[in-house]
Amino acid sequence: MKNIGILGAGQLARMLALAGLPLEMRFGFYDTTGNPSVGLDPVLIDVDAIPSNPALQTFIEASDLVTYEFEHLPLPVLKYIEEKVTIYPPVRSIEICQDRAKEKALFTELAIPTPAYRIVESEAALVTAVAELGTPLVSKTTTDGYDGKGQFIIKNPDQAKEAWQAIGGRPLIVEAFVNFSRELSVIAARASTGEVKIYPLAENEHHEGILRYSTAPAPHIAEETERQAKLYIQELIESLGHVGILTLELFETPNGLLANEMAPRVHNSGHWSIEGAHVSQFENHLRAISGLPLGDTQATRPTCMLNIIGNKGDINAIMALPYAHIHLYDKEERPGRKLGHVNVQADSYEELVWRVNNVAAYLPGAGNYQLKS
Repeated sequence: MKNIGILGAGQLARMLALAGLPLEMRFGFYDTTGNPSVGLDPVLIDVDAIPSNPALQTFIEASDLVTYEFEHLPLPVLKYIEEKVTIYPPVRSIEICQDRAKEKALFTELAIPTPAYRIVESEAALVTAVAELGTPLVSKTTTDGYDGKGQFIIKNPDQAKEAWQAIGGRPLIVEAFVNFSRELSVIAARASTGEVKIYPLAENEHHEGILRYSTAPAPHIAEETERQAKLYIQELIESLGHVGILTLELFETPNGLLANEMAPRVHNSGHWSIEGAHVSQFENHLRAISGLPLGDTQATRPTCMLNIIGNKGDINAIMALPYAHIHLYDKEERPGRKLGHVNVQADSYEELVWRVNNVAAYLPGAGNYQLKS
């Protein structure tokens, strides 16, 4: 029986534990927010998150190995843990994924195409980058930003100063807009033995910077597109010596795939796998870090994940639909907050669209669901 410590106590930690309990795994959680929502014990709350804190020592001593649900964690704490107990994925994966400049450098090293970009550290450098790349542009902080946070869209050169005032004062990455047909993601699991398994590509739809829908397998994927995506994730996961789940977000363009960013953990665009794959991303992450054989990553049939954002809507009505699988995160309603998700399956994509829109009708702000291709 493994005692697994999870850094973080949110919905991803919750779903990891729910996947591991049937495998006779036990879990403890280390929360740095002061507001855990995992709904499972034991949770150590430590908002200071420093190596000398007794709460961290207690957490380490109770864990046979440590993993995490969220990459924005203090590196000194992670490196301290790594000296005391096995932590998977390795700290190097977090260190690179915390910094978009390091992430883009790794993509370049592995010849994985990305949108044209510049790293800037001053307002003057930002003005120069805007002149070189043209507009529109997306400017992002190189660290800490997620779910649309720490971003500013520069629509014309005159907005460079405004962007710097809004999110500057620290390094930014400035990226050219991409003419893409859709956003995709690919998720892979790598075990400590070196075994790798890759999930089918998912098609993702975002609204206001937050993932709204994720559909897998993504429809109408060309063989070359799938080959490219799987090659890129395989190169990344092996280059990092990564153990666990790794996610790569991609843009599909007329000239092939461009890498957007990666996440060294279970990912929102993989929630479809709970009902939609033979073995979910959560179970395969736990198998990978525990030295167990990886499970089958193939999809059972077309599946769409709908995020429940801000307002839970009419959950009872959704529960009455025979094809809706609801996962709630035990969180209070708040604008922009992920409160849960619904997985919907069908035997065809046409039927899937119809069913998903039936579910979406009970979720305020969900919008109309349609597949891009």
